[in-house]
Amino acid sequence: MVDRLSEDFSFYQAAINLRQQRQEVLASNIANADTPNYKARDFDFKKALQGAMGDSMRLPDTKLTLTSARHIPAVAVSPDPARLLYRQPLQPSLDGNTVDMNTERVQFADNTLRYQSDLTLISQRIKTMMAALQQ
Repeated sequence: MVDRLSEDFSFYQAAINLRQQRQEVLASNIANADTPNYKARDFDFKKALQGAMGDSMRLPDTKLTLTSARHIPAVAVSPDPARLLYRQPLQPSLDGNTVDMNTERVQFADNTLRYQSDLTLISQRIKTMMAALQQ
C-alpha cells in the first residue's frame, strides 16, 4: 500500500516541480521583455511530465571505457525531461527580442492556476486519507 501511495504522490511531486520550473522560465521571459536579442523560452509540459514519469524507461547515462590514456573520454547524457525550446514569435521586434507580453502573461496566469489546482488536489487527497485513517 505504501508503494501505491508513493507512486501516486510521486506523480504530483513531478507535476508540481515541472510547474515551478515553467513558472521560472516564464518569469524570466517577462523580466527580459525589453532586453535586445533575448529569445523567449518555454517547454512542452506534457512531454516533460511524460519524460519525468518515464525515468525507468530512459536509458542510463553512457560512459565509454578508455583503453589508452590518449583516448578522449566521452559521456552520453540522457536529455533533461524539461528541455527548453525557443518560442516562435508572432511578431518579433526590431531589436531581435521575441517576448510577446500578452502570450507570456496568459501562459504565466495559466501555469499559476494549474500549479494552485495541483496543490489543492494534493491537499484534498491527503485530507481524504487522514479521514480514512481516523475511522
